[in-house]
Amino acid sequence: MAKTPSDRLLADLHQVVTDAESLLRATADQTSAGASELRARVQSTLDRAKNSLGEFQSVAVERAKAASKATDEYVHDNPWQSIGVAAGVGLLLGLLISGGRR
Repeated sequence: MAKTPSDRLLADLHQVVTDAESLLRATADQTSAGASELRARVQSTLDRAKNSLGEFQSVAVERAKAASKATDEYVHDNPWQSIGVAAGVGLLLGLLISGGRR
């Protein structure tokens, strides 16, 4: 399944956090006052980003679950309409795909 833009953003943010943590570990032996202060600020920002990322991920999961539940309920309440919509979408996609081959 293809990744959505949100999935790619989440993966990119996870990678940034991982890279920043690696950078902090790699520069841990730098003892100058400026380096220590910078590391402390980066660590603080990194901690906030990790918390925000966790919250974003939780919200995204909850929204996906709610959308899935709503879709499931609609299909169960309106099976014939759902079949009609699926058939219409399938027909439209078939026409678009076959038209692109000509």
